[in-house]
Amino acid sequence: MAKILIVDDDASIGHMIKDILEFKDHEVTLSQKPLETKENIVKNKIELVLLDKLISGVDGTEVCSNLKKDEEVSEVPVIMMSALHNAAEICKEAGAVDFISKPFDMEMLLSRIDHVLQAKEENKL
Repeated sequence: MAKILIVDDDASIGHMIKDILEFKDHEVTLSQKPLETKENIVKNKIELVLLDKLISGVDGTEVCSNLKKDEEVSEVPVIMMSALHNAAEICKEAGAVDFISKPFDMEMLLSRIDHVLQAKEENKL
């Protein structure tokens, strides 16, 4: 299926998402280091990033914005996640294709991931 990078400092959430995505035949890389997101994308040929809004004191919207400005990785879609329910607009302004509030329903998360991957495949992103 797809190569997905999860960038979240909550290891339990990261591993839970990873296990479910791998069960759905996705190849998943976990990271707790937001400043290494670009390197992870390039090294692992990532097709989709799940990025926490606030991770290890780093603002995920800045990470997302920097990725979108970088020609080498700007085409990789980013879905941002946050427990801050009012962060959706900020995340989308930073270039995220979608926003998911924590805690989230896993079926909804899988549906959103599938939607983004399908749109990317159809060149609609």
